[in-house]
Amino acid sequence: MRKNHSDIPATPVIQVIERMFALIDVLASREEAISLKEISEKTGLHPSTTHRILNDLAVGRFVDRPEAGSYRLGMRLLELGNLVKGRLNVRDAALGPMRELHKLTQQPVNLSMRQGDEIVYIERSYSERSGMQVVRAIGGRAALHLTSTGKLFLAADDPQRVRSYATRTGLAGHTRNSITQLPALERELSKARQYGIARDNEELELGVRCMAAGIYDDQAKLVAGLSISAPADRLDEGWLPKLQATANEISEALGFKQGVAPAAGAVAAAPVSPAGGASTPAP
Repeated sequence: MRKNHSDIPATPVIQVIERMFALIDVLASREEAISLKEISEKTGLHPSTTHRILNDLAVGRFVDRPEAGSYRLGMRLLELGNLVKGRLNVRDAALGPMRELHKLTQQPVNLSMRQGDEIVYIERSYSERSGMQVVRAIGGRAALHLTSTGKLFLAADDPQRVRSYATRTGLAGHTRNSITQLPALERELSKARQYGIARDNEELELGVRCMAAGIYDDQAKLVAGLSISAPADRLDEGWLPKLQATANEISEALGFKQGVAPAAGAVAAAPVSPAGGASTPAP
């Protein structure tokens, strides 16, 4: 059950978190770095307490120390803020088209974004009538090489980055169908670049297949993936043109212009015909 905003306390119930918020607010009030003494005075906290909390925030990169005894907001806040902004913008643009696509397919429709070596699911349209248990809730994560959307993001990377990803992760598998060897993954990514779509053939969950198309922003950058999940024996190739058209509709809402070349090595958006369909690769 979702919590109402009225159930959330007006102030933090943990004292150290309340103090942390006060410190961040002081740092946010000034563009330049602020001395420890001034921060302590503005918050009313003892200098030793202020120093201890700021040092912990610096470990997490929420605070920077440009020089000894002075502090300012850190880049981690910018990174998180941009991530939240991107998710909200994409989610807002995608929600209506996702619901329409779900009505057509009666199967779960997923919106996900890349975060490091994983994708994170940020929205889903589904119903109990799909006949498939939803195994990845909103906020769930999965390795890039095991998912259709994750493969789109890997396909947008250059070969060296893909090799680095394979080294970092070891290409660990979840099922007997998982791609765990780099040459096989590279062949799969080549198809994704060629056709603008990617697939998960029971690689993350046995009995579940997925197909995904990319969502692009006004700079022709891949920012999210739209996918359809279905029981392995029910995934209908006839859904593919509508999936691609829906992803393009969301991209256009984000400012993407058809015909704009993506960055070098990136997977291209699927071309849409005048009739509204899209090119369909072989399964």
